[in-house]
Amino acid sequence: MATSVISGNDIFSHVFIGASDVETSAAFYDAVLGTLGINNLGPFGNGWVLYGREKPAFIIARPGNGEAPSANGVTVGFAAASPEEVDAFHAAGLAAGGKDEGQPGPRNHLLGAYAAYLRDPAGNKITAYTFI
Repeated sequence: MATSVISGNDIFSHVFIGASDVETSAAFYDAVLGTLGINNLGPFGNGWVLYGREKPAFIIARPGNGEAPSANGVTVGFAAASPEEVDAFHAAGLAAGGKDEGQPGPRNHLLGAYAAYLRDPAGNKITAYTFI
């Protein structure tokens, strides 16, 4: 398996994205992140939902300033272990109300990259990547 050129590499403490309807977004993320072995770790504070493998790394919530979430120009990438996980991520996202932003397949801009892109119910752009 090729060495990944994209990784969190202990740089990020967490990623926080806004959602107008946290319940709808949580159902979407339960489906897509579950395909990657990332779990809903439950609610926190005032309406936050935490995700991670063992500890929180990804958070969804209503924006703190009360305004509508905006994700134009932002993409959150999740690591997948295989092309099959990328395929499952994309299929689960479409089934859970997401919109296609890029079918699963090779990405020619990175050697060995295989990815898929979605928009979540709040309009955030997400991707799953693996390297083969």
